[in-house]
Amino acid sequence: MVRMKASSDVNGPQEAGTQAPPSQTLSRGIRALEILAAAERPLSIAELTEALGVHRSVAYRILRTLEDHSLLVRDDSGRVQPGPGLSVLASGVSRNLQTAALPELTQLANTLHMTAFVAVWDHQECVTLVTVEPRHSGAALAQHPGSRHPVSTGAPGIAIQSTMTEERWQQVGAGNPYRPEAHEARRLGYATSHDEVIAGLSSIASPIRVPGGRPAAIAVVYIRLDQDADAVGKALAASAARIESQLA
Repeated sequence: MVRMKASSDVNGPQEAGTQAPPSQTLSRGIRALEILAAAERPLSIAELTEALGVHRSVAYRILRTLEDHSLLVRDDSGRVQPGPGLSVLASGVSRNLQTAALPELTQLANTLHMTAFVAVWDHQECVTLVTVEPRHSGAALAQHPGSRHPVSTGAPGIAIQSTMTEERWQQVGAGNPYRPEAHEARRLGYATSHDEVIAGLSSIASPIRVPGGRPAAIAVVYIRLDQDADAVGKALAASAARIESQLA
């Protein structure tokens, strides 16, 4: 009887009003991947252990498990960096959105000579999902997949907010402020920002409504000051409309 009761407690559904505690080991493994993804170079075991705030033996167990799944790799000096398994996982994130957006991003990047990207809404932040840099422009800015910035800062976040009323955003925005510029972005079909995420940089973004999912944004980032923002915004809005038609 004791064995059956224990099995039920472990494998059965949680009682109403209760919630299973999070896995500390899994959380540490995910945090290790986040640290490696944000690092500008491979890290030593000691550096990663310090960043994780765990004992070296714990760090070794986490790294060995991640290495077994090709989520990280070690170089000849033993330093660790993200592995090819992460690319496989990333390819499945919003796969339909990535597939529909890539041709549009390529055309925008090479026509406007700007880096074009799609940003998705992730709780408190906008996260770059996929990016394309222009082929023939030495001055293009890099916008790496996985880059994050607050959802209430910058053109992509404003564009995402523009898909909702202020009242709706207060319900789902997790306490992030609603930008007044979202009203104008809803009217125009695109949002602009200057010197918000990074000083000296400008961005223009148009919202993408994803059926059954959270809204996203297609955007460009640039440093030149002589751009016709309206022309760029209209081009982004047209691309967003074509992406939405592919997702419908």
